[in-house]
Amino acid sequence: MISKDIIGAFSDLAKDRGIDRTSLGTIIEDLFMNLIHKKYGEERDNFSVIANMEKGEIEIYQEKTVVDKVEDDVIEIHIDKARKIEKDLEIGDPFIEIIGPEDFGRRLINSGKQFLAHSIRNIEKQSIFNEFNEKLGSIVSGNVNQIQRDNIFITTENAELSLPKEEQIPNDRYRRGESIRGVIIDVNLSSRGPEIILSRSDNQFLVKLFEMEVPEIEDEIIEIKSVSRAPGERSKVVVYSSDMRIDAVGACVGMRGSRIQSIVRELNGEKIDIINFSDQPEILLTRAIAPAKPINLLLDEQKLYALVVFEDDDLSTAIGRSGQNVQLASDVTGYTIDAISLSEYNKRNGIVDDNHLSTVKGFTEKLIAILDENDISTKDDFKSRRDEILELKGFGEKTYNKLLENIEGESVDA
Repeated sequence: MISKDIIGAFSDLAKDRGIDRTSLGTIIEDLFMNLIHKKYGEERDNFSVIANMEKGEIEIYQEKTVVDKVEDDVIEIHIDKARKIEKDLEIGDPFIEIIGPEDFGRRLINSGKQFLAHSIRNIEKQSIFNEFNEKLGSIVSGNVNQIQRDNIFITTENAELSLPKEEQIPNDRYRRGESIRGVIIDVNLSSRGPEIILSRSDNQFLVKLFEMEVPEIEDEIIEIKSVSRAPGERSKVVVYSSDMRIDAVGACVGMRGSRIQSIVRELNGEKIDIINFSDQPEILLTRAIAPAKPINLLLDEQKLYALVVFEDDDLSTAIGRSGQNVQLASDVTGYTIDAISLSEYNKRNGIVDDNHLSTVKGFTEKLIAILDENDISTKDDFKSRRDEILELKGFGEKTYNKLLENIEGESVDA
C-alpha cells in the first residue's frame, strides 16, 4: 500500500497547489529517479520509473545483465539467482528486477519531499510564465502591492507584476491597494521565477484601450493606422474606417465624447488628437499638425520630408511645447517635418512681403536689423509697438514719426 499512500499524500499536496495529475505523475517519476541516484549514484542509468496515477501504483524497474560472477550487483545478477525467477535465462541475457518503493525506506522518501516541493514550485513558475506569455500585448489589471522609487509591484490572483519607472505615466500617482491597469510588454522566466513587465506609457497600451472602448475596432471596421505618445501629456492616433458610412473619428470619440473621455481618464488627462487617415500626404500632414493650420506644404515623398509653412503667430502652436506637437505629427505620418514661419520662408527664398518694413522708404538695413533683433518686422508691428521702438538705439521720436509718416503715406497712395 505504500505506493498508494505516497501518491495519495502527494496528490493532496499537488491539488492544493493546482498541479494536474499528469504533471504530478512526472514529478513522482523524477522524484524516485532522484532517490535512485542518491542511493546508487548519479552515473546509474539502468533504472526506470513509471507512476501509474490511475491505479495509484509506482513501478520501479532495474535492468541487470545475467553473469556467472557478480562484480557490481547494481547492474549484474548471478545466473543461479536469475534462473530461480526465469528458468530459461542464459549468461549475457538482460534481467528486469522490480523494486518496491518501500525498498528506499521511509526516511529516504521523506527526504524526497523537498525535491517534490521544488518540482512543484518550478511547475508553478512555468505555468505562470506560460499564462502571461500568452497574454503578451494584452491589458491586465491588479492591485498595487509595493511602491519603490524605480518600480511598482502589482499583484494579481496568482502572480506579481512589475511596472518600472520608465513604463509609468509621469503624472501617475500610486497608492497601496488601488487597482491599476497596464499592457504586458515583456515576460521572462528566471531562476527567481516569472518576470512580468507592465507598461502604461507604451503606445500599445493606448491601442488596447481604444480596442476595449470602440467595438468597431474589435470588429475590424475601424483600423488604428499609427500612434505616437508623449505619455501623460499628448498623443496622436490615426484611424481609418473601411466602411464609408462610419466616421472613424466620430466612432472613437463616442456619443458626447463618452468613449474618448473614458480613455483620457485612464491616462490621467492625456490629450488625444484623433486623426482621420488619408492616403494623400498633404491632407494627412495638415490633419496631423493640428491645432495649427499650415498655409503651405512642400513635400519630398521619396525622402518622406515635409517643409510646412505657418503664419508667424501660429508657428509656436505648430511646434508645441518643447517641439512636442511637431514631433508627434512626424511620428504618426512617418514624415520628417520642418515647421517654419512665413516670414522665415520668404526670407530664405528672397520673397519680400508687402507688409515688411524693407518695402518702406527710410528704413535702412541698419534700422531693419535693429528692429529684427526685437521681433519687429512688419508695418503693423511698427505701428503697435511705438513705446518699445522709442527705447531702441537710433529711434528718437522724430525718427519714429518720420518713418510712421512714410508708412501712412504708402497707405494713402495705395
